[in-house]
Amino acid sequence: MVMLFLSAGTTAEAQTQNDPQAGGIPAESHSVFQDAVLKKILATSREPSSQTAAQRTNDNTQHGWVNTWLRAVDEARAIQPHFTAPIVTTHVMLVQQYRYDISWQQDSSGGTVTSNYGASRGLEIIPTTRLEIGISPPNYLVHQSSQPDGIGDLAWQVKFRAFSATEHQGDYFVGFFLGGTFPTGDPPNGTGHTTLTPTFAVGKGIGPWDIQSTIGGTLPLSGASTLSRTIVFNTALDYRIKGIIWPMLEQNSTFWAGGTLDGKKSVFLTPGLIVGSFPLVGRLRFAVGGGFQTAVTSYHPYNHRWIVSCRFPF
Repeated sequence: MVMLFLSAGTTAEAQTQNDPQAGGIPAESHSVFQDAVLKKILATSREPSSQTAAQRTNDNTQHGWVNTWLRAVDEARAIQPHFTAPIVTTHVMLVQQYRYDISWQQDSSGGTVTSNYGASRGLEIIPTTRLEIGISPPNYLVHQSSQPDGIGDLAWQVKFRAFSATEHQGDYFVGFFLGGTFPTGDPPNGTGHTTLTPTFAVGKGIGPWDIQSTIGGTLPLSGASTLSRTIVFNTALDYRIKGIIWPMLEQNSTFWAGGTLDGKKSVFLTPGLIVGSFPLVGRLRFAVGGGFQTAVTSYHPYNHRWIVSCRFPF
């Protein structure tokens, strides 16, 4: 963007230099010598002017592409509700932001703690009014136990907005998502297998209350006998206070089918709070929040998980 502004300034300067009326050379009563000098000035300035025009054309093309993209982002935001992203539940709305989460969780016995830096969150982009593409770099796991520290799996997700309406026209969202992971990390930090996660998502606003719900399955493309297949059902309920304070409560449920965990289920409750977003510079904004996840079923692979979430919408 800085280059665009600089290019615009350079172009304006070049145009001024090539304009006899603005360059300090009188337009009337030129002598032969003055005419020769003027022709020489125009001749020597012609090539730089041509280069400047080419640069201006390239900059305008780039600027036009950026404007088209950002207009699509604004249009997508304008035709859907404006719910905040929950702490654990996948945000059912199309969103453009960079998100970075950190969590600390105890093992199932309440003993050792694992720190998760990144927590499978990352960059989310809206390329069209109906799509969102998310890429989450591998997280980094630090264990207090004898398990080796290391990176987790690369995650991705594509969201499709099927139906939506703003707060004054129905206040709802319906979408279909497809995500997955690639085995960039070795067990226990990664799964060691590629997975796919199809998801159905709905959201509904009722006055200051918002409810977002997703149901999906984790389908390993290999190693299902070890990883099991899962059904994941999450629901988040939040309350809007002046549009910048969002207390919320989530339930996060997982059901296993096949493999070593066949027939097991775990349910967590996650109270949380999001504050923001606040303007930083230009389109860039900032929001921060956190939550505490607690198991309410006898089986749970971990427990007492603290989560801090930083979001940068743009």
